[in-house]
Amino acid sequence: MTGFSASRPGTVPVLALGDVLLVTLQGELHDSVAARLQEDIAQAIATSPAPVRGVVIDISGVEIVDSFLGRILAEIGSSARLLATRTVLAGMRPAVAITLVELGLTLPGLVTALDVDRALSLLGRAPAGAPPAQQEEGA
Repeated sequence: MTGFSASRPGTVPVLALGDVLLVTLQGELHDSVAARLQEDIAQAIATSPAPVRGVVIDISGVEIVDSFLGRILAEIGSSARLLATRTVLAGMRPAVAITLVELGLTLPGLVTALDVDRALSLLGRAPAGAPPAQQEEGA
């Protein structure tokens, strides 16, 4: 790991892995923490000394997503896209996917991956110890 944002009480750490930011969500995320996360990610992208290739948000530790958190995730993807950065949502549980569909949330601007390793591959970064993934033509 090449960087780490200082963790303040009531915040979620944003880790810098080279040119990719990694955010791991665990348990229930209170609305104020989710809103702060959106600001922290945008700030980390904008102030990074090198261009940020992508943001990986690992939600494998999240059991419940409400409409507010779903909207925040979509807004993070939209903000990152405006800052020329892709966002990949990794580790979504089936129950969370079903809930998002039931709520009518489509999460525009977000790409999904089954786990963090696949998310890194989507961004053109190889997981530790693996060769880099080849991009398909037209991707």
